[in-house]
Parts: sequence; C-alpha cells; structure tokens
Amino acid sequence: MKHRKTSSVVISAMVIVLCSGLVVVAGEETKKTEEKARSTAAVPDVVNPALLDPTLAREKAPDAFRVKLETTKGDVVILVNRSWAPRGADRFYNLVKIGYYDGVTFYRVIRGFMAQCGFNGDPAVSAAWSQAKISDDPMTQPNTRGMVTFAKPGTPNSRTTQFFVNYGDNSYLKDHGAFSPFGKVIAGMEVMDSLYAGYGEGAPQGRGPNQARVMREGNSYLRENFPKLDSITRATIVDAGE
Repeated sequence: MKHRKTSSVVISAMVIVLCSGLVVVAGEETKKTEEKARSTAAVPDVVNPALLDPTLAREKAPDAFRVKLETTKGDVVILVNRSWAPRGADRFYNLVKIGYYDGVTFYRVIRGFMAQCGFNGDPAVSAAWSQAKISDDPMTQPNTRGMVTFAKPGTPNSRTTQFFVNYGDNSYLKDHGAFSPFGKVIAGMEVMDSLYAGYGEGAPQGRGPNQARVMREGNSYLRENFPKLDSITRATIVDAGE
C-alpha cells in the first residue's frame, strides 16, 4: 500500500542484536550513556516455538479483547472486535499472545496517513511468518482515524503480520483492496500521534527505511540507519473480554 495511491505494502524484517562482551577493569570509571528508549527497545529471545512455526499459533480469538502496546513514547490500548474482521482478529490475537510484536519498530510513519509496523526483530522469525498468509475479510468498517488494520500487498489473501493505525480518514482504501479494520485505538492515540515521523515514506519514494533491507537485516538495520524511530517494547492481551 503506497501513500495515498497504492494498496501495496512490502513486508520487511527484523534482527537479533548481538552484544559483545565487556571487560570491566577494577577501579576504572564506567561511562554510562543515556540512550533514548526508542533505540534500546529489546528484541526478545526466541522462546516460543510458534515464533518459528506459525502452524502453532492458530487459536480462535475472543469476540472482543484489548491489547496494550507499551511503546517508546507511552502506552496504547487497542480494542479488537472479532465481528469486524474474524481472520484478522484471530491473527492479531495469536501474534500478540506469542510475543511476536515485542521489540517491533514503527518503520513507516506518515503524518496524516498512518503508522505501520510488523517486522519482528529477528529476521528468522520474519521469514517464518512471511508465507503464513490469511484470507481476506470483508470490509465492514471504514479506515478512519484510530482504526487498526492489517497491511497487505495488492494481491488478494496476502495478509501476514504487518498492521497500521490510521491517522486520518483513509476510507478510500476500500477501493484498493480488502484493508479490513479489526480494531480501534481506545486509549493513547496521542501516543500514536507522537511517533517519530521525520524519515517519511520508505525508499525509494522517500528517505525512510528500505523494506527489503528491513526484511533481510531487521532491527539492526533500522537502529543503525534510522535511530529515531519508535518501537513497541511489549504487546500484551490485557482483557480477553470473557
């Protein structure tokens, strides 16, 4: 999905951050550098087997549930309504439950349009989920401000892990494919508005991240070249509506 014109979204990737050992010399003062939270959002260890095997994450979601995104700018709460987009709601529920979105970066943030994320920090996890496509849901809700929707290429039945939060009235997306909202931000929209957007659209259209490289290199590429981007540090289901 290209800004205002296209429904195509290229799926990108993530990264395992490798830390080298530090030698501490007795009596030597250690400098502590305060880094912004956005550049230190943790990428979790691969502990849930479903992160590398999507067939293990196929639970049916509750009819309604809330998800809290703890981000580098504050907390955001999304209310998911399964009746709006059952397949999308089920996919989002499972991805949150297995920790997929922990450490994920908002790599495409365009004022007045949307904020998008969905590449896990580990390229191996991204690769595992890149072909785990779900069928389209019918459009039952418009893409208005605060609505949460899975991104997808122009081809039908191609949603995987990428999602975006609408900043404005993007109802026109109905003419570009099945961009079916499955939830809505009910708290923290001001946090979404504050996400760093200075890089603009992704390459080659803009100065933002190249999605092919994000796919191959993950968060290491983003942190090295786009250090101001904000991230989800942790995503959790806080209310299953049961």
